[in-house]
Amino acid sequence: MERMATDDIPVFLGGREGEGRRALITGLRGFTGHYLAQELSAAGYRVYGTVMPGEELGPDIYPVDLLDRAAVAEMVERVQPDVVAHLAGIAFVAHSNAELIYRVNVVGTRNLLEALSAGARRPTSVLLASSANIYGNASVPVIDENVPPAPANDYAVSKLAMEYMARLWMDKLPITIARPFNYTGVGQAENFLLPKIVSHFRRNERRIELGNLAIARDFSDVRMVARSYRRLLAVAPAGEAFNVCSGSSHSLADLIRMMSDIAGYHIDVQVNPAFVRANDVLQLSGSNSKLTAVVGHLDPTPLCDTLRWMYEA
Repeated sequence: MERMATDDIPVFLGGREGEGRRALITGLRGFTGHYLAQELSAAGYRVYGTVMPGEELGPDIYPVDLLDRAAVAEMVERVQPDVVAHLAGIAFVAHSNAELIYRVNVVGTRNLLEALSAGARRPTSVLLASSANIYGNASVPVIDENVPPAPANDYAVSKLAMEYMARLWMDKLPITIARPFNYTGVGQAENFLLPKIVSHFRRNERRIELGNLAIARDFSDVRMVARSYRRLLAVAPAGEAFNVCSGSSHSLADLIRMMSDIAGYHIDVQVNPAFVRANDVLQLSGSNSKLTAVVGHLDPTPLCDTLRWMYEA
């Protein structure tokens, strides 16, 4: 039996949720990896992670290129994780190297699953980070997990291909698929939309160039996403896919208005045709009903609070 601690970390009769357990995060130094590591450490896990060769190392950190099959197998054998969160991959939709997107997001994931299935210790939960981009321009106002995929760019196709490839391993590993919608927070690179907008206001700039102003997105706080991932790892609903989202969407006009209120001035917004993609997904708004039925209430942070956190950081 468990009870919920006041800080949202489950406490079991024998100790904290992750007490005595090993968690592996691929892409530990990435935007999401940083926050998930904090979540898992607070829950009692000993956190291990992978970074790309050449990055600065530290305790329990392994330099591994996921495309190096032998290196991945050696890392898994050394860590022998109890739970795995696979976050490493190319996450920028407009990345220019399509071949690399497919190789990293599909082949790199396959190398990891192969190593985990052959390892000496079978993990109790393997979470694979996919993307809500697989839904494309859905014809429904709110997207749940039953909406047919219709990917509209190479990044989305690579994530859907990763999901299908993972099915080949679901009889060997307890795999859960997470489909996060857009999310943001302190530390996200400025080539993503919200950090770009926030940084312009922080610098007190009077003009900003953006792409398609018609787009609307379901934005979440990265801390809520990390919390959701931690809960999914604990519950381990193998073979299932879950939307990770707030359940509401905001247009670019909403975002600019929020930031104007936070910063105390208005900015001139110009559309740069170079930032407008022909296959832009116009609206992504998700349902998190399936997720909350499994992991409980998420208590999403209001977007204005997330933006203020980023602005004041």
